[in-house]
Amino acid sequence: MAEITAALVKELREKSGVGMMDCKKALSENDGDMEAALDWLRAKGLSKAAKKADRVAAEGLVAVAQVRNGAAHVGALVELNAETDFVARNDLFQKTARAIAATATGVEGDVEAVSAAKTSDGDVVAETITNLIATIGENMVLRRSARFAVTEGVVAAYVHNAVAPDLGRMGVLVALESSADPEALNDLGRKIGMHVAATAPLALTTEELDPAAVERERAIFIEQAAQSGKPANVVEKMVEGRIRKFYEEVVLLKQAFVMNPDQTIEQLIAEQSKALGAPIAIKGFARLALGEGVEKKTDDFASEVAALTGQA
Repeated sequence: MAEITAALVKELREKSGVGMMDCKKALSENDGDMEAALDWLRAKGLSKAAKKADRVAAEGLVAVAQVRNGAAHVGALVELNAETDFVARNDLFQKTARAIAATATGVEGDVEAVSAAKTSDGDVVAETITNLIATIGENMVLRRSARFAVTEGVVAAYVHNAVAPDLGRMGVLVALESSADPEALNDLGRKIGMHVAATAPLALTTEELDPAAVERERAIFIEQAAQSGKPANVVEKMVEGRIRKFYEEVVLLKQAFVMNPDQTIEQLIAEQSKALGAPIAIKGFARLALGEGVEKKTDDFASEVAALTGQA
């Protein structure tokens, strides 16, 4: 059996929001497997923060850039991380973040492709970051990027907690394909971007959801429903109902619009298509929240946890 260390208990506690004794029990029941322990806590109704697992703060900026060429439109997001929030207020750091975002609008590829591309000044992005590290004295990394392009329509952007124009702690892109008025489309896209920032959907449609994630939820729901003691046919209906509810929570088109909970995003798009006199389709979205999933060093865990794991 795996050793249940203080560090494991601490990590599960931070990810789940559950008390130390329950975290230790969950890890013991699942041989130290973190993901299985999280699922065990959720199935028992103990974990209220599973969606927030791995969302630990880190510093830096998310930058957005947009380029229009006739009816075509391109938008890009990049996350440039640094060690302290002080650096995010540095003019040179902000200028670099903007330059990298602008470069990303012309790169069809992942963050490695963006790193290898050249800025408008002719400098390779990776080398620019290296030079910035030497200048400012903090470690930095271009961690993530996202890009959308439409031949007709808009790639709307929304920046949350903005610290300067096109820079903030969270950025969202929403690609809308349509021949409708670009200004009206951009307004609609920005509102949907605000919705995405608030709700953090996992996919645009149910078909785009990770099948493994769906099956994981289904397994949890089956165990929860089985605990009710109801007949198998009733349990099956309960599980299917909860899966539908899961879709409504994590699929963008199925979510209730935060500005009008009486309609879904899908219904909003249909309504606006009629109002603007042209079909509108969401081709994709991206949401980058600063530091999402980045773990930072913390102080040693409290002695009470060490005592619980027999390591005092």
